[in-house]
Amino acid sequence: MPKNEQGGYLAFDLGAESGRAVIGRLQEGVLAMQEVHRFPNEPVQYGNTLHWDIARLWFEMRKALHLVSGSALQGIGVDTWGVDYALLGEGGELLQNPYHYRDSRTSGMMQAVFEKISADEVYQTTGIQFMPINTLYQLFATLQTSPRLLAAADRLLTIPDLFHYWLTGNAVCEFTNATTTQMVDPRTRNWAAGMLGRLGLPAALPARVVEPGTLVGSLLRDVGGVELAGTPVIAPATHDTGSAVAAISAREDTAFLSSGTWSLLGIELDRPVINEAARRLNFTNEGGVRGTTRFLKNVMGLWMLQCCRRCWMEGGEQHEYQDLMDAAAREPAFRHLVDPDDPSFLKPDDMMVAIDQFCRKTDQPLPATPGAYVRTILESLALKYRLVLRDLEQVTGTTVRQIRIIGGGSKNSLLNRFTADATGKRVLAGPVEATALGNIGMQMLSAGAVGSLEEMREIIERSFPPVSVAPDDTTAWDKQAKRFQQYCEFTYA
Repeated sequence: MPKNEQGGYLAFDLGAESGRAVIGRLQEGVLAMQEVHRFPNEPVQYGNTLHWDIARLWFEMRKALHLVSGSALQGIGVDTWGVDYALLGEGGELLQNPYHYRDSRTSGMMQAVFEKISADEVYQTTGIQFMPINTLYQLFATLQTSPRLLAAADRLLTIPDLFHYWLTGNAVCEFTNATTTQMVDPRTRNWAAGMLGRLGLPAALPARVVEPGTLVGSLLRDVGGVELAGTPVIAPATHDTGSAVAAISAREDTAFLSSGTWSLLGIELDRPVINEAARRLNFTNEGGVRGTTRFLKNVMGLWMLQCCRRCWMEGGEQHEYQDLMDAAAREPAFRHLVDPDDPSFLKPDDMMVAIDQFCRKTDQPLPATPGAYVRTILESLALKYRLVLRDLEQVTGTTVRQIRIIGGGSKNSLLNRFTADATGKRVLAGPVEATALGNIGMQMLSAGAVGSLEEMREIIERSFPPVSVAPDDTTAWDKQAKRFQQYCEFTYA
């Protein structure tokens, strides 16, 4: 990269399937982005356990730093998925390759935790929805199966915090990702030490919590080389959804829908909502930027489509995503509906077999073509969004009039159309790169390049305007809502 090129802010954005390094530059009130490196994120399985290939990810990040070594960077920040963690020894060494959240060792761990502390008390303490993948149950599983490993650990970091540690030598846990652990009290915005102690977990193990926008430290010379050494490393909202929501305004009458491997549907609030209705409906209070809370619910998301496409590819069938969308649009409507949050879809050996089994269980015909499977997934997601949105409005007393769809899934025009029609709400789709933009935006805010969160969001909106989709054929979806809810009743409430 030419040495005379204007410096910018480097965002490492790591998702469940791939990672990339993106530079953002603010020029005359417009934010421009340039992807400088992209790489796969493929988990590894050994010893019947599933792990992230964390060394490969670090290698690729070091490669990206080399590629931008000629730039005068003003900041570096990392965001990743939530819930997973790393254990460091007393010398700062990584004790174990971090587990993947889909590893099976957490089976039964929620129930084991609830034998010591009730589910109600866990929710009242943390405000986080119950999912077996949460760090709390992962860590409790480690306590049961590898107590000596846990005893040898000196520090726990979430995945983006691990990379910030390797970049700077400073160990902290950024708040938005820390909340996904189900080990943080959102009222104090700190670790729920009392709860951890009662579970036999070392309450002092997690690094101290810092707010998004905190300067973690300076880039180490042996990581970034002479040219980049000393570059500020700034913790953005390190949870990828936290960064995505930071990039937009999702308040009052606007809900956000972060659409990707997971779908996260919610609104931004000034304080957490922790009550019986929120617990019963399994809503979560995840950390937001500038003291806010992301009140939301997780839905399985496009993971189902990704798994189907992988199965077809392994069988020798090559299907581009757009071809699959076109095929789905030609299929008859509402022939097959499934609850995306049924546990059978979390980590099946074959997603199409799991869909078939759900259809048999609910006396529906089976999909017969790739297009039929895709339409099943997209229609089911849209109807699930309708249910979640209804409950979101009920719990918060908010009337949602529009949905801001962000992330890679916002490119899916068919799903956007289905979502508008199923919910009866206007959809604003984009930006696709919301996560990287929010990462960069929080770095700019921390560095003083923008004066406020509102100014940052206005710049992003102006630079990457969304696409509007108005609801059209809502009647047909209204007729399917009761049928769909019946399919969901045994997993939803």
